[in-house]
Amino acid sequence: MDKNEIIERLREGDPSELFKEADNIRKIFCGDEIHIRGIIEFSNHCCRSCLYCGLRRENRNILRYRMSPDEIVELARGIIQLGVRTIVLQSGDDFGFSQKMLCGIIGRIKEQNPEIAITLSIGERPLDDYKAFKNAGGDRYLLKHETANHRLYERLRPGRTLKGRLEILEYLRKLGYQIGAGNIVGLPGQTLNDLADDILLLKDLDVDMAGIGPFIPQRDTPLKDFPRGNMELTLKVLGITRILTKNAHLPATTALATLDPDKGQLLGFNAGANVIMPDFTPERYRKNYVIYDNKARVDLERAKELILKAGRLVSESKGDSLKCRKHQKVYAYI
Repeated sequence: MDKNEIIERLREGDPSELFKEADNIRKIFCGDEIHIRGIIEFSNHCCRSCLYCGLRRENRNILRYRMSPDEIVELARGIIQLGVRTIVLQSGDDFGFSQKMLCGIIGRIKEQNPEIAITLSIGERPLDDYKAFKNAGGDRYLLKHETANHRLYERLRPGRTLKGRLEILEYLRKLGYQIGAGNIVGLPGQTLNDLADDILLLKDLDVDMAGIGPFIPQRDTPLKDFPRGNMELTLKVLGITRILTKNAHLPATTALATLDPDKGQLLGFNAGANVIMPDFTPERYRKNYVIYDNKARVDLERAKELILKAGRLVSESKGDSLKCRKHQKVYAYI
């Protein structure tokens, strides 16, 4: 599909054929296994001012927390004992965790469990930090691009640029990380043209993984009064991304479950997703990780229930990238 064809697919009234095609591509290139990634949201501190996120530094209405290194390592050990083979360490852009501290956490988890994978989702850091985290045992890095419209990006993320984001992704790839990007569907001011660019950017980046979810407002942000993203449009973006990226790992996001607790993630599986990410953050912390309002609680039991309900298999592997690496630079969108 070229850009015009993508826009037409996004506009079409009945997406059933699109979802069928996406699911078929998923089956051919990824198989029937669904990979489970266990998330630890270890800090809700953030130095950024993103207009859509409840963790933004200007939000004074949440109780900030940082888990201790020992808490994080012990929680990771417990998750691994449950059979989960990927640990996702996630936080805001929090420089209260130094390079040394994070390397210690990564190293301790990996030393105890060298067979598992560690995904980092900790935002923009100095380039030297990424190299240190890789050497300590980091395997994957998720840095969503959010939107491929650079003007919209700069409006929603004051002081940051899309060009800088993509340069970091390029650097992470050179360091040997499996890289993840992804976008938000339904951002205020976003167009179908922008969403087509998002999909094409993910294809050209040749991402190992991509997180695609709907915009959900948070009451303590400047975007609190804007409507939620549309479920069907989000699923269309997910499905087209599956068709174009072939074997990228695509999660049925928690945001889909937030839009529809009963069917949201099942619909994601039917549109081409092959990953689910249950949250293991202890409740005393999780309630304050408010990136958006009314975030659904998806635990390991629920994740397995959804996998079986979808007629799929629970993967017992750590779910490494299925890509044959193609190093590509993708600044055509800037």
